[in-house]
Amino acid sequence: MGVKNSVNGAHGADATIWSLSWQSIIGRDFLASRDLIEKIRERLIRAHQSPGKVLLYFVLLPSEIHAIARIEGGESVASISRSFSHVLSRWVREAQAMRGPVFAGPCHIEPIKSEVALRSEIRMLAWRPVRRTLCKTATHYPHAALRVALGSKPGEGFDAGPLRAVFGNSKAEARAAIRRCIRTAPTDDEWRVWELMRGLELPVEHVGSQPAKVMTKPIDAVAASLIVAGGSYRIDDALRLLEEWVIAKIHPGNSINSHKRSDMLTVRGRAMVACLAVSHGLCSASAVARHFDRAKGTLSEQMKACRSRPEDRLILATPLSRIIEESAALRTSGGSQRHCACKRR
Repeated sequence: MGVKNSVNGAHGADATIWSLSWQSIIGRDFLASRDLIEKIRERLIRAHQSPGKVLLYFVLLPSEIHAIARIEGGESVASISRSFSHVLSRWVREAQAMRGPVFAGPCHIEPIKSEVALRSEIRMLAWRPVRRTLCKTATHYPHAALRVALGSKPGEGFDAGPLRAVFGNSKAEARAAIRRCIRTAPTDDEWRVWELMRGLELPVEHVGSQPAKVMTKPIDAVAASLIVAGGSYRIDDALRLLEEWVIAKIHPGNSINSHKRSDMLTVRGRAMVACLAVSHGLCSASAVARHFDRAKGTLSEQMKACRSRPEDRLILATPLSRIIEESAALRTSGGSQRHCACKRR
């Protein structure tokens, strides 16, 4: 049962399932009053009741709103999100008499390209209230589609049929499949990747002990996985992970201080770290230069030389999944403890 034909409602061959996320700035509350909650829920449902639109899932949190919707190609998902954002912003301002913006950024919109990805997103959203310490069990949160889909709560305008159709042909079969899907809570690493990809958490570049720059846009899954493998939301921790791996490749069994030494081996190591960081979308060459306290122009020349050497190109072509696995093994064998994001922030 593929994503394009697994739900009822929008049957166009070019229909796409989208993940949409809104985040408020600190001090704003999407759930400030019962009246506001009801208006937001009703508006979100009504926005997807016209032909070509199907709302599959939603969850309303004090600082976040998430939805999964199937939209036919003739409809603009950006236009739909802008319209909802405009109304939502006005209602929140009316409910909270304070000046300033409502949203931390624009609505994050991302296509869901497979049924596996769709089920994964539903699992993450089901557990999001628990992650935000709003409840202890995913099935107990009242402001989401999950309890409706499981038959624990009336729909109140929300049709859970399309969501159940993703999981089974009958209500009983679908509900059992949904419970199996959400049985296991996401791990901390899964949450960090998910949050980074949606801009709910932003990577921070540090120089020394001081934050130098906060990235303002969500990052892709590759860069997010690399940052999380570093053990925090900090780019410099991910760069240190790459540095350890590169040193193990070019100078096995030895340690190199890439920040202080300037011999050819160290220069080569810094250039390879920069090449990997840039190619995997972790950060710019300028950020790597700041990390090592080197001139960006000099590092760029060294990167060019690195890419011209066949033995270095072979190392740089290593899949990221293997880099992360080998880095974890290196840290375990060396007794190095990964940084915990909750402690580093």
